[in-house]
Amino acid sequence: MSQQQRELVHRILRDAPFDLGGVPAVQRPLLDAMLTANPLPDDVRLSDGELAGVPVVFLDIAGTESRGVILHLHGGGFAVGSARGSAGLLATLARKSGMRAVAVDYRLAPEHPYPAALQDATAVYRALLEQVDDAATIVVSGESAGGNLAVEVLISGLRAGVAMPAAALLFSPMTDLTVSGDSYRTNAERDPNITAAAIGTRAKDYLDGTGTPAGDPSVSPIFADLTGLPPLLVQAGSHEVLLSDATTLAVRAAAHDVAVTLDVTPGVPHVFQAFAAILDEGDAALDRAAAFLGAHVRAEPSAAAA
Repeated sequence: MSQQQRELVHRILRDAPFDLGGVPAVQRPLLDAMLTANPLPDDVRLSDGELAGVPVVFLDIAGTESRGVILHLHGGGFAVGSARGSAGLLATLARKSGMRAVAVDYRLAPEHPYPAALQDATAVYRALLEQVDDAATIVVSGESAGGNLAVEVLISGLRAGVAMPAAALLFSPMTDLTVSGDSYRTNAERDPNITAAAIGTRAKDYLDGTGTPAGDPSVSPIFADLTGLPPLLVQAGSHEVLLSDATTLAVRAAAHDVAVTLDVTPGVPHVFQAFAAILDEGDAALDRAAAFLGAHVRAEPSAAAA
């Protein structure tokens, strides 16, 4: 692993014009431009569509067979980010795992506060269930705020008696909207572009006017009953302010008898897997994520969609 690579990624993030705590209308195009700056490989096919009336992006690797579907929820503090913005990370994960992906363009705060995003994510999951033969061929994944939504989709599904997916994959999940974890303080100087203030701003936008407190289990899954969730892989970087959100969720899940793997990579920031093309640690983390998916999704491969 390369110290120079880690320093480069930190520098890219420090120098980026994007500010998670900034005005959403200004920050949305900045983040999308940052995430889509590098072209996707020629064999990656993206197509826009809808599931349950919610916009989604389907991602396939041309010429390959799919052994299942990754339902992905992008990050961005519930206020920025997009399905296409997560395509780079998803393309690498889909290739390594032999799966196709569906990324959800859920409604964003502050225009659409809680529970709009969760409603969209839940509707897409249920629609996807109707299209496949077996929930065991589905994995739910999410990065940052999308990791929050991924867990909440599972929790609400359990309450409603909905079939659970084979597993869930969480990249640097944002699981505590009270912003009370120790890492918000201890990593304040080490995280290159995310701050406690920014997370607090985005949490306020998500909850403002809803009457839902930040510590409610429906928006902060570290306070929820996680009993019955499928196996979880939680990945995080040791330099991110959201580290406590990841570690606390993993401990909570273990206490509730959920099979959980906590995978913390030293010296890297928030959602470092998105830099897999230039960061060995990111590529290795996606290798481990693909191995995790392979251990839990045991469907026979089928032809990928055209």
